Amino acid sequence: MMFGYSDEWLVLLFVPVLLWVPLGPFAMAATGAWCARRPGWRPRLWSLLLPAEPVAVSATNAILPPDTWDEPTWWGDFLGYLGFYVGALTLLPWLLGYGITRARQSLRTRRSRA
Repeated sequence: MMFGYSDEWLVLLFVPVLLWVPLGPFAMAATGAWCARRPGWRPRLWSLLLPAEPVAVSATNAILPPDTWDEPTWWGDFLGYLGFYVGALTLLPWLLGYGITRARQSLRTRRSRA
């Protein structure tokens, strides 16, 4: 125990969460490009496993425990979390990496045929 608390090991779960904000979009764009270049089960599996820990830990922290489930601010916070953390940091970069790589591949094949 470094600072005298018995649950300091929980900090290790939140380190990937903090690193996901600046580095996660680049990692997801890379896996999206990898999925577009090489279809198969490995790239798709890594696209799911890579964000699993940071997103699951932050979702647990954002969702639980609410004081009451009927609070309107809870739903707003949850939708904001889904929009930013899951949508903007995880899903959108993957889609951009996948879409740009597929568009580039189709343009290259079109040019090589013509």
